[in-house]
Amino acid sequence: MRRLSVFLLLALLSVAGCRSGQAPSAQSARPQFKVYHLRGKVVSANPSKGEVTLNHEAIPGFMDAMTMPYKLKDVSILGELHPGDVITADVLVSQGDDATVLLDHIVVVAQARPDYKPTSIYHVPEPGDAVPDFALRNQYGNALRFQQFRGKELLITFIYTRCPMPNFCPLVTRNFANIEKELAATPTLYAKTHLMSISFDPDYDTPERLKMYGAGYIGGDAKKIFAHWDFAVAQKPVVAEMAKYFDVGLTDAGNGIINHTLSTTLIGRDGKVVKFYPGNEWTPEQVLADLKQAAGA
Repeated sequence: MRRLSVFLLLALLSVAGCRSGQAPSAQSARPQFKVYHLRGKVVSANPSKGEVTLNHEAIPGFMDAMTMPYKLKDVSILGELHPGDVITADVLVSQGDDATVLLDHIVVVAQARPDYKPTSIYHVPEPGDAVPDFALRNQYGNALRFQQFRGKELLITFIYTRCPMPNFCPLVTRNFANIEKELAATPTLYAKTHLMSISFDPDYDTPERLKMYGAGYIGGDAKKIFAHWDFAVAQKPVVAEMAKYFDVGLTDAGNGIINHTLSTTLIGRDGKVVKFYPGNEWTPEQVLADLKQAAGA
């Protein structure tokens, strides 16, 4: 698998069910986005037009399965995509009047050219996958390991406190706050679960900053909530390994901005993946239902 941290601008096409427009910059953070997940096969590449044609599966809630060309912002990436390659990508759909559609964080999950040697292997969590025992520090600077939450349903997500895009880290953190509130209302389920928001920005997100960030979303008795919801960070090598395991695409855009995908995972009491939620289309109600089922509540 290959992680290509590039932005693709969707071509203006008159295709039923499609929307198109000009890609916004991550730095401006003005547009609101919905994030969908695409999986498809490369049909052909056209260097003269800077296009790659994909035959992709249906994108639930957005468009049907179809074959269509996509413009590449960085045409040099064309050399990395070959007919027959199977790729995944995030589809960022602006909710503004321009209806911008953007493909981001392309990953080649099956290669048509077996001689290619990828620099990084990204893992898409599947139910039953054993989760490594990653080491982190929480908002108090205390050591955390995934292993210590065995026996509980552990819900994790990835954020960074400087994230400027309302529908990315802030949205996911608000969703976690809603989940935390609902869990607290059911003591038996509360006792069987734990939440963790993990920063991938160790240079900036110190435990103290994570504590302030978490308290801002939690409100009320933050100390009590932190006993059930950790805000954690790891050293850079561990961040890199977690990003690869949980399929988190990261690109340093400079000026404190990190372009990234969204990744949320429910890990069972046995330390194995129960469910993976890419993007931001999942709802607190959906995750709560999955938590209840996993916990037998």
